[in-house]
Amino acid sequence: MATPVHAGRACFVIAAAVAAPSLAQQAPAAPEQPDGAISAEAQSSSSTGSSPDAKKDETQELETITVTTGTRSAKAVDKIPGAINIVTPEEIKRTLTLTDDATAVLARTVPGYAESSQAMSNTGENLRGRIALRLFDGVPQGSPLRDGTRNATFTDMGIVGRIEVINGPSASEGVGAAGGIINYLSATPTEEGSQVRLITRYSSQFEDDSSGWKVGVNFMHKEDNYDFVGGVSRIDRGMGYDADGVRLGMNTSGSTNDSVAKNIFLKGGFNFGEGGEKRLQASYSHFEINGNGDYIQVDGCRYHVTDCPNPRPNTSERGHIFGTKAEFNDFQQFNLQYSDANLFGGTFTANAYWADQAMRYPPENGDDRQDPQITPNGPDGRIWDQSEINSDKLGLRTGWTKADIFNISGLELRTGIDWVRDKADQRLALTQRLWVPPMEYTSVAPYAQLSYDIGPLTFSGGVRREDGKLNVDDYTTTWFRGRRNVNGGELEYGETLKNIGGIWRFAPGWSAFASYGEGFGLPNVGIPLRNLSCPVSPGNGCPDAPPIGVGDLFDLQPVVVDNREFGVNWQGETTYLAISRYDSRSQFGTSFAIDPATNDYTLFRAPTRIKGWELSADWNINDAWKLSGLYSHIRGKTAFWSADPAGRFGAGELNKPMGALDINPDKIGVTLRWKYSDAGEISLGSTTLLSRDLSGRDVRAYDGATYSYVEHTDGYTLVDLTTRYDFGPYGRLSLGIENLTNKQYILSWSQVPGFRNYWAGRGRLFSLTHELTW
Repeated sequence: MATPVHAGRACFVIAAAVAAPSLAQQAPAAPEQPDGAISAEAQSSSSTGSSPDAKKDETQELETITVTTGTRSAKAVDKIPGAINIVTPEEIKRTLTLTDDATAVLARTVPGYAESSQAMSNTGENLRGRIALRLFDGVPQGSPLRDGTRNATFTDMGIVGRIEVINGPSASEGVGAAGGIINYLSATPTEEGSQVRLITRYSSQFEDDSSGWKVGVNFMHKEDNYDFVGGVSRIDRGMGYDADGVRLGMNTSGSTNDSVAKNIFLKGGFNFGEGGEKRLQASYSHFEINGNGDYIQVDGCRYHVTDCPNPRPNTSERGHIFGTKAEFNDFQQFNLQYSDANLFGGTFTANAYWADQAMRYPPENGDDRQDPQITPNGPDGRIWDQSEINSDKLGLRTGWTKADIFNISGLELRTGIDWVRDKADQRLALTQRLWVPPMEYTSVAPYAQLSYDIGPLTFSGGVRREDGKLNVDDYTTTWFRGRRNVNGGELEYGETLKNIGGIWRFAPGWSAFASYGEGFGLPNVGIPLRNLSCPVSPGNGCPDAPPIGVGDLFDLQPVVVDNREFGVNWQGETTYLAISRYDSRSQFGTSFAIDPATNDYTLFRAPTRIKGWELSADWNINDAWKLSGLYSHIRGKTAFWSADPAGRFGAGELNKPMGALDINPDKIGVTLRWKYSDAGEISLGSTTLLSRDLSGRDVRAYDGATYSYVEHTDGYTLVDLTTRYDFGPYGRLSLGIENLTNKQYILSWSQVPGFRNYWAGRGRLFSLTHELTW
């Protein structure tokens, strides 16, 4: 289990209060890396930035950890307040022994991260109850203009070196981090010479068509001032089955079952100048996952005393809907980075990137897909159409850091300016209908941050100014929404985002921190645009409706979130304990609701407040045994109604609980590792989501309308087993068993009624992996 390093909620500087033990195990000594990577510099120290168990794991020295994600240059983690989780290469490898799910490692190791959806879609996955900004080497995945919940499946995890998770709202990396930042960092060569790693994996549930396999090759080379990383892989997944031996349903937002994924990654760089103080690096990534289209969804039913006395989750059967195409994710990006360690007495970094991201969704025959002027293509006399989101972006991020500014020892300045242009649209691809019009968001964001070290105290604070413009083309809504003509236009967004915090290392092994920070995001703009409807019967073009434009839409206001947090950390000789408490607020936040007309998800805009606390602990029992644990408790409230655009009434009070679509139940994670020899080890882990009952009610004074909400979710415990043995020149062999006890369960977010939303989790899965390095 990856132990969280507590770091700042700061908008521009994010680091940690103490070094996590599991991070110290694996982080390579490469402080010059420009990827936003974590670097570790080995040193003999008893400060709170050192790991108590470094001598008992893969490294033999205590280490001081530095973080550059959000800071733009290396910063020691015991100098900034807040909360970060680090997922190390070893944790990634252990999880890949169990499953290729891209977010499974986060669900197992990050306290505030929700359960994995086990699908191409990451519906229901959030960080501390809010949407996180996902990055790959600092490049945003997906678009805040139209979040299609598919931005967590963008690369082969075998090329990922480590993951940084910044908990809580942050503006450090740009728009979209209301819940925090998740930065997947590609692997980097650390040793001179060449290395080739061949990975083969076979997995199966021993049910009919459940078998899958993977082949991947990674090449690393480092020579003098030059280095290169290359990787190719192919993953062929079979069908998934629940613990009862029933095929899992094909997720309506995209399933990894019955799919093929291909990945290519190239990264090269060189250091030059006096002492190699300058570096230029370029990388290219192309990931594509396609469904095979061999199965169609068979809807299940939830318990109802008369309609469904014998409930059953969704399943699948062999077949294909005529004329439909396979779902896919197709993500490409190019990333160019430059750094100079001695520019005007400071360190300068620049990062220019381009990304193209396309996502096609499975076919659906919902009412919002129908049009009497189009001939139905389905055997049921209805139109089965497929949504497709396309997004491309250009960005430039710059930063300059100067220590001992104004000749004041311990005073550091970090400043720079970011620019991004993001374009997105959404179409019904089979019938070539516009669903969400072309949108373009352009942002310019200067920032400045100061930090000051005074003995055992560190203070930090800064501002970031977000100035953005949203342009939307004129468009006409679909037949289901009345073919309403909507005038496009330009909306301007401006917000000054602040952060402040401090950390006190008040005794050997002890530290305490407090911080305040703000984040900025757009409200999934495409949903309110596509849901504009006529106030009369559909299809007539709304001749009597008043003209409407994007400037009239109340739901397009930005999401500004502020977070207050404090925590205490203790690090002893064989133990580590971290506790933090946070309070996240937004005056005009976002949450999900179910549209009674379509039974689909809709975006709800009203005040939100999310509070929670987290605990992580490690205990090195002896040289062979290690016990790790985590706990997360989150509760959120919103209003039953939003403010009336006409001004007749304001938003309701915070009386509606935020349910499983927004906030995951309490989570407990435990991992016991036994390293029985230098060559072999066994890990047994469990993740428990607790049962939860939520309820709330309110009465609106304006019209006496009564509102109520009740939700119950059943908890479950999953147990996993991994074992590996290194046979030296013959490679390393690993066996992973996911859901060891073959537990039958329904995913928590799927226990809430919704359109075709009733999926069981995966039953017992065996995976055998062979890794050969030369």
